[in-house]
Amino acid sequence: MKRLLCFLLSSVFLFALSEATQLLPQPAESFNFNLTYIQQAGSCSYSVVISTSCSSPSYTRDHISLSFGDAYGNQIYVPRIDDPSRRTFERCSTDTFHINGPCAYQICYVYLYRSGPDAWIPTTVKISGDNSRPITFNYNTAIPNDVWFGFNLCGHASSSNRLSSCMWFIYVIGVWILALLLF
Repeated sequence: MKRLLCFLLSSVFLFALSEATQLLPQPAESFNFNLTYIQQAGSCSYSVVISTSCSSPSYTRDHISLSFGDAYGNQIYVPRIDDPSRRTFERCSTDTFHINGPCAYQICYVYLYRSGPDAWIPTTVKISGDNSRPITFNYNTAIPNDVWFGFNLCGHASSSNRLSSCMWFIYVIGVWILALLLF
């Protein structure tokens, strides 16, 4: 019985760990721009709030680009969102960008691209739009150089729903194990 209990608890925690690690930013394996959308002037507005880590360099000379979108192929691309003359992406700072682009439904992916010598570290990227409730992507890590890096949650309800469903699963398993031990 103790071996079974140990096995079940180990399985539950490994499952929870695998769910949690999927919420970390990843390099984009097959990320392509939709050139049609890049060329078009948009008719929807977005607010993008990017926080820079206090572990980041005091300022960055890196070139930072941004792309985000929905599960239906609607993509917003912003080349060179950085602006050293306006002191964007300084250590421990938050920068807000107002972006116009093609209309998208619920935003479910974001990628950042960094090119330069400074190893800029974002903390969070929060995006809200005309047709989308606000969503926050937690980076807390340096963006690799010359790689699109971020999150694609389009196949999932949302990161917070995935985590809470994982916690619900752990709760149900815990109750089941407790019932087995008591009876």
